[in-house]
Amino acid sequence: MTITNIILMVVVIGIAIYAVYYTIKKKQTAETENTIDVDDKTYTIEKMIEFVKRRLDEITKINLYDIGLSEEELKRRKNKKYELKKALKGCTYGDVNDKKYVKELIYDLLANEYGVTETNISKAIPFDIPSLLTAQDKFDILIYAYKKDFGYEALPELIKKYKLDELKYVEGESKPSYVITEDEISKIYEQENIVLAFSDKLSVLVQRIYQRYKGYSSIDEVRDMNIDGVSGGVSGLPESFLSQVAQTESDYLNQITEHKVPRACDSIWIMFRGKSIRLAFLSFGTEAELKRVCQNIYKYNNPGQLSDTNGYKINEMKDGSRVVVVRPSMSETWAFFVRKFDVKRATLEQIVLYPGKEDAIDLLKYLVKGARIISLTGEQGCRKNNNAYGNDRKYI
Repeated sequence: MTITNIILMVVVIGIAIYAVYYTIKKKQTAETENTIDVDDKTYTIEKMIEFVKRRLDEITKINLYDIGLSEEELKRRKNKKYELKKALKGCTYGDVNDKKYVKELIYDLLANEYGVTETNISKAIPFDIPSLLTAQDKFDILIYAYKKDFGYEALPELIKKYKLDELKYVEGESKPSYVITEDEISKIYEQENIVLAFSDKLSVLVQRIYQRYKGYSSIDEVRDMNIDGVSGGVSGLPESFLSQVAQTESDYLNQITEHKVPRACDSIWIMFRGKSIRLAFLSFGTEAELKRVCQNIYKYNNPGQLSDTNGYKINEMKDGSRVVVVRPSMSETWAFFVRKFDVKRATLEQIVLYPGKEDAIDLLKYLVKGARIISLTGEQGCRKNNNAYGNDRKYI
């Protein structure tokens, strides 16, 4: 054996030893990074969101060729990685199947890796102490419980059962309005007396994390329901106005604070059976969160960039909903309008409610059969678009 061969063997052995050492070291580093340092804030929603973001980023960006997988395992992991990337993109377009996939993955990460248990889950949402639950906590639990029985009819069923779509007087207002208040949600929560298993609690927590990470914030579950539409940022005072007032007229700002005048980021409305109902118990929290929702909700099929020079976008979501988004300086604040069209469920008997409606329905039927030109007028939300025959037989 020549000296050259000996040197080559030494070099090959050295490279093999280094490769093994590098692989072991890399694996140890990854395990160290994934180790969770437990402290008082570990099981807060903010910390869990950070963990979920980091883990999903690692899963989608990992180089599968560096970890020595068999051909079959490599193919399986590549398909799983591609499916996750597709779901993370599709769930922001309103795809309920992609949303379900991402939520299931978050559920597994929290249960198996983060160590969420029956004892520490209440640090995120105080399920066992009703007095500490916020209005959004109670609403999320109610929707989850109703969704198990009614699916996407959960919110309509809740509204119909407790007659939440009726005109009511709110403190500080001289005229009645369609509004669902925090007190109403609290009373409903007490009456329902919902008992949740640990899996149910974790599912509610997963939804809260998802809606702040990839979803549409407070309206994420509301948007999926079988209602006529949902809007955000369309009323209330914009942040720019409040900051301007704070610098010039502090007395006026104090009056606004005392009377609890809602901000634009507190503005959430739904359209239910032709009625615009304000969800006074829900809020985006900050203008930044409202802005995030507005920037994501219109993105299906890449309609272009919403910018200061092009301050509005009209588009569709994946389920066929129409979405309109506006931003400053075209509007005073960031805002969006989502209208859902469910023609197959709309009937004339459902739409026309006043006494003597039978004659009006018969007249409409004969006008349509006679191919007459019909002018449909009325205020916003009076259901001009809904008809029993479909848009192809309506003339406006």
